[in-house]
Amino acid sequence: MMPNGMYSQSGPMNVVVVEPYVHSALQSLIGKRVVLDTTRGSVSGMVKDAKPDHVVVQEYDSTFFVRIREIVWIMPES
Repeated sequence: MMPNGMYSQSGPMNVVVVEPYVHSALQSLIGKRVVLDTTRGSVSGMVKDAKPDHVVVQEYDSTFFVRIREIVWIMPES
């Protein structure tokens, strides 16, 4: 820390954008089946875990780690 209370930066700074409403919605869907539409296509399966930056979706033997910032919409399956 510098004398003025500021931190000096010697390299690139990592910034993570958290979307609290999307994260909260995904946490409420843990254990339920969903379809996620992403910028790269759709992913469907059961939500296993939700972190501030990604969600874990499992379909049969495949596990997908999807970045929340790549999600366009979420649709719970009944």
